[in-house]
Amino acid sequence: MYIVTGGAGFIGSGFVWKLNSMGIENILIVDRLGHKEKWKNLVNLRFQNFEHKDSFLDRLENGDFGRVEAIIHMGACSSTTESDADYLMHNNFSYSQRLARYCISSGSRFIYASSAATYGDGSRGFSDDPEIMPDLQPLNMYGYSKQLFDLWMHRQNWLDRAVGLKFFNVYGPNEYHKEDMQSVVRKAYFQVKQTGRVRLFKSYHPDYRHGEQKRDFIYLKDCLEAMAWLLEHQEVNGVFNLGSGRAESWNDLAGAVFKALGRETDIEYIDMPEEIRPKYQYFTRARMHRLEATGCPVRFSSLEEGVHDYILNHLEQDDPYLSLRPVEHQ
Repeated sequence: MYIVTGGAGFIGSGFVWKLNSMGIENILIVDRLGHKEKWKNLVNLRFQNFEHKDSFLDRLENGDFGRVEAIIHMGACSSTTESDADYLMHNNFSYSQRLARYCISSGSRFIYASSAATYGDGSRGFSDDPEIMPDLQPLNMYGYSKQLFDLWMHRQNWLDRAVGLKFFNVYGPNEYHKEDMQSVVRKAYFQVKQTGRVRLFKSYHPDYRHGEQKRDFIYLKDCLEAMAWLLEHQEVNGVFNLGSGRAESWNDLAGAVFKALGRETDIEYIDMPEEIRPKYQYFTRARMHRLEATGCPVRFSSLEEGVHDYILNHLEQDDPYLSLRPVEHQ
């Protein structure tokens, strides 16, 4: 049995698809579907069963699911603006602790989602070296909940038997249900379709012109390839960055969207809400040397390649929950 928490969500449903492409269908999906339409992410997938997240842990610890080969833990509150700290501690920290204890005691493979939000404003760099981990200072409670779990795993000396992934700015199919947390690629696509232009935040940092704030953008399909490789290579463990290793601007992203649609670039710079200005990241770039040193062979798409595939093969098909296709490198 392979278990994917958050299996109806963005990265989780993508990884179920990846398992299917590897011939694996003995999958338990764990999630809370609620009133959103993320259930549609499950339609084209093959899995054995579904379990609500609130009943899952007790049943897992009771042995109800038999032998568990691996738990891929993508389930969490991923909103960077969530202000309910108690909810985040329960959902992102305590829940993950119980899963980790189960996997370590049972010998099941454990791969979990950390976050690049643990790096805060980036002033301490973006190295995933374990020795630097205690010095990081996240800017929001979401990032802090992820940081706490990384540190807890480190103190337990369990990072040599599990994998944590610090996802950077992931974009791609199956994110339509994420509302305000959708990628700017998807938001920009619909802005161009509706108005012919893309709206980006102005910069309030003297070192960055409007639209030149930089992020490490990584395409979902590349994340899935790296995760599948880590699932199969159980000798590789630790916390790893998962980004492209490149820092590109919002202007670059907008330009890639316009190019994919065959249109001229037209950008409008708008005021950034005052409440997010103090916590805004102006630069992120994953240092990928540790994952590369493991021999992970994944070639990460350029921003232009990823945006082209996402728009032409998914968004332009007017079906956000298509079966995911392999990315076509240009």
